[in-house]
Amino acid sequence: MTEPPADAPINTPTSTPRNAPLSTPTPTLINTLIVEDDPVLAEAHRAFTERVPGFAVTGVAHLGTDALRLVATRPVDVLLLDVNLPDLNGIELCRTLRAHGSGVDVIAVTSARDLATVRAAVSLGVVQYLLKPFAFASFQDKLQAYAEYRRRAAQAPQQLAQTDVDRALAALHENPAHDALPKGLTEATLGAVIELLKRGDAGLSAALVASGVGVSVQTARRYLEYLVTQRLAVRTPVYGGAGRPQQLYQWTGGGSRTAA
Repeated sequence: MTEPPADAPINTPTSTPRNAPLSTPTPTLINTLIVEDDPVLAEAHRAFTERVPGFAVTGVAHLGTDALRLVATRPVDVLLLDVNLPDLNGIELCRTLRAHGSGVDVIAVTSARDLATVRAAVSLGVVQYLLKPFAFASFQDKLQAYAEYRRRAAQAPQQLAQTDVDRALAALHENPAHDALPKGLTEATLGAVIELLKRGDAGLSAALVASGVGVSVQTARRYLEYLVTQRLAVRTPVYGGAGRPQQLYQWTGGGSRTAA
């Protein structure tokens, strides 16, 4: 796969024609391109995106050059971009897009947490930065905040006052309506639980998860039940004799055996 030639057109985000007749507004889906080299994570991010109202997945790219080709040939409003790609660093991909005149928005979804990368991303107009691993709630918050930013920008007059600018940009940084994780749960431990569940094809008990992660059985059960409520895992009772059945937990990733 090769990078498009320098004069290849790069699509800009979709918008309503300036002279379109006035009518009752119809919500427009936000065309989203998943850029992630790990096929398992790419499929998880696709599943997560399709669970957020107002978003549609227009494609999945595992290489930076694939992403450039898709942006050039499909309507794309926003990239969910991993920085650590095997062929073209995500930051370089952003630079290439800007050099081609593309105004497509970018949400970084990555494990890259060094200051230099974050600053480079900000300088290239990355509108959100989500660190892996994360819960679906955190992912949903970022996408909903981005959608609200687009909604406010679309409603603003052509000549903006300072309050219009502040209101649109504030949508990207406002506190979400709910916490990313319930009180007492952490992203780091949740990621460890998810990784363990991914390897347990036949299902794992809370005791096995507790032993593998290094927490108490009660704490492990809290994380497992949280994943069940988020529809990222399923709980199955196993009957083996007298007394209560043993509960086994399996990772589903919201419909596929994937992780974020």
